[in-house]
Amino acid sequence: MNFEPSLIGYPWIALGAVWLAAAAGKKPTLRTQTDNRRLLHVFLALAGFFLLAHPWFHRGWLGVRFLPDSRAVYYTGFALTLAGALFAVWARLTIGRNWSGRPSVMAGHELVTSGPYALARHPIYTGLLLAAAGTALAIGEWRSLIGVALLLAAFLIKIEDEEQMMLDTFPDAYPRYRRRVRALIPGIF
Repeated sequence: MNFEPSLIGYPWIALGAVWLAAAAGKKPTLRTQTDNRRLLHVFLALAGFFLLAHPWFHRGWLGVRFLPDSRAVYYTGFALTLAGALFAVWARLTIGRNWSGRPSVMAGHELVTSGPYALARHPIYTGLLLAAAGTALAIGEWRSLIGVALLLAAFLIKIEDEEQMMLDTFPDAYPRYRRRVRALIPGIF
């Protein structure tokens, strides 16, 4: 069966549009992630997104389904993709001008702990991972699970670098925030 495959792309397109529009007003960067770490996380993230999105990977064992091809599975995946994209957009809009595409400390950087940042320290990644998991569910093929795993690996690298920068920048406030709020999954991880 084929259930409106392009439907799953709409939340991702909207997410990309918000990112492009919001990137224009970011603050100047003071410190940033090393180029080697950036290359690693970008490579992993791109590989993950390509596995999720590109039909070329719909071949061999990568294209074998791990879930039944049903409307219920597809639309559940779509709902999770939409929810994750909306959560990531909420987080992106909340962090505002403090955002950067790579782990960075911006001029006049503020520690944002409200909105989605009261639920997870890295809610953009939480939302993107939920959206990726929803897309993987909708696709239902092994390639999509590998894609989500690669995205998780990329985000864990970024989280490690961001955490260190925030600890260096906010040596008193960030440890308290870390004790109160989990990194990715509210109340769990």
